[in-house]
Amino acid sequence: MARGPVLRRPHSCLCRARGLTLDPAVLKALNAARDERRAVAVVTDLNDGRDRVVGEDDTVPGELGAAITESFRSGKAGPVSISGREFFINVHLPPVRMVIIGAVHISQALAPMAAASGFRPEIIDPRTAFATPDRFAGADLSADWPEPVLAKRPLDRWCALVALTHDPKIDDHPIRAALDADCFYVGALGSRKTHGRRIERLTAAGADPNALARIRAPIGLPIGASSPAEIAVAILAQIVGERRRPVPGRI
Repeated sequence: MARGPVLRRPHSCLCRARGLTLDPAVLKALNAARDERRAVAVVTDLNDGRDRVVGEDDTVPGELGAAITESFRSGKAGPVSISGREFFINVHLPPVRMVIIGAVHISQALAPMAAASGFRPEIIDPRTAFATPDRFAGADLSADWPEPVLAKRPLDRWCALVALTHDPKIDDHPIRAALDADCFYVGALGSRKTHGRRIERLTAAGADPNALARIRAPIGLPIGASSPAEIAVAILAQIVGERRRPVPGRI
């Protein structure tokens, strides 16, 4: 019976050795991927020492491709044994941004939870009465409309978009931008009735119906959350689940 790839813990000496002998061309490719917020994996054939850089959209057939995909999903590096050959897969992932639209009570609970979970939370709200430093001490806070903020810091597939204001004038643009940018998660606060009206507006504005189906609304896992902190937990759990769930065509 054929066996799948065997993943093991990375050996620290091996990692150090590979770091000391990294090919300059590989280092150049890694720097370019970092600057462009692209995920890549350095795949080393331990039998001959050769490195190759594999992008998140590259196709690698067979068991090695499956092992690389799993490494992208988990974010973990390690050796893998396939058909008697030994490889080491080292993934380099962009920092995952969580862009929160709305400086509301849920955001106050969600931002520190997100940071503790490895995300980079960014809060955007033009309502200066809400978007104040004393309510979001130390947070990446923009007291401005989403349009100019996102024009300077565009969304990408390594972003989660969380829309929490209930105000179409504030929420609709970033939701549409997140869908166009193929963000891995797009969620919006509101009842099913509210979301139905949102879909009507975005459809009338020319949004792709298939893309609109990706919006998580009502936002968060259905755990019966009622307080702002509980809703934040439900949202964060849903985002983590989406981040780690393997989806064809998406890391």
